[in-house]
Amino acid sequence: MAAGESAGQLAKRLGRSPSTVSREIARDGGRDRYRAASADAIAYERGLRPKQARLAQRPALRALVEAKMALCWSPEQIAGWLRRQFPGDASMQISHEAIYLSLYDPRWRQAIDRSLTQRLRSARPMRRPKIARRPTGRGIIRGMVCITDRPAEVEDRKVPGHWEGDLVMGTRPSAVAALVERTSRYTVIVALPDGIKAEQVAPHLTRSLLGIPPQLRRTLTWDRDREMATRPSPPRPGCRSTSASCAVRGSAAPTRTPTGC
Repeated sequence: MAAGESAGQLAKRLGRSPSTVSREIARDGGRDRYRAASADAIAYERGLRPKQARLAQRPALRALVEAKMALCWSPEQIAGWLRRQFPGDASMQISHEAIYLSLYDPRWRQAIDRSLTQRLRSARPMRRPKIARRPTGRGIIRGMVCITDRPAEVEDRKVPGHWEGDLVMGTRPSAVAALVERTSRYTVIVALPDGIKAEQVAPHLTRSLLGIPPQLRRTLTWDRDREMATRPSPPRPGCRSTSASCAVRGSAAPTRTPTGC
């Protein structure tokens, strides 16, 4: 910088993005005040962990936040009010997410009075992820059949005709389906040129299964991937759907989903 080089020229010499160099210069005083030694020391301090919460570092800000929460203000209202009340003072501003973290994150228990969670509209002592609130049904495969429902003859591998399958991903978007007969280990590779969505996989699996003699297609077991949300049409009446495993909710055992065979 002393030689008058631009941020782009410095970035090229350092092998970094120009935006990274520009942020570094602006963060530590700009072109007129930037000093490498002091910037390095500040970066070291900035990277130290664990860090104190913002409210723990600023008692005046903490007092304001606690006073507003005692009046049943939401963190969003408090953050907006602080921006309007102290427009040019960054030390007296905080995001609503930082307030929530101070309330709920166990690492920051000294940052704020945690009993103020009772003043929130939800009044919950623990925070719940937003995604977990409303199940949308996406990714759920309906009508699954547990592995315990497939014939006992499958387990000893003496009776041929029981298959297991899985999706094998290559360099996206290429993929194939692999079908393995449990007794003989005979393997069928099914090309999936149209994609890996359920409606794209089912026709190719159905066509491949129809090419297998009827006495050698008894059951087919698949995992819980979404490509089996739409199952292949059963090639013959009475063919069973099975699953590779079935776990009790909360257990660590894997679960699998059935397909028609």
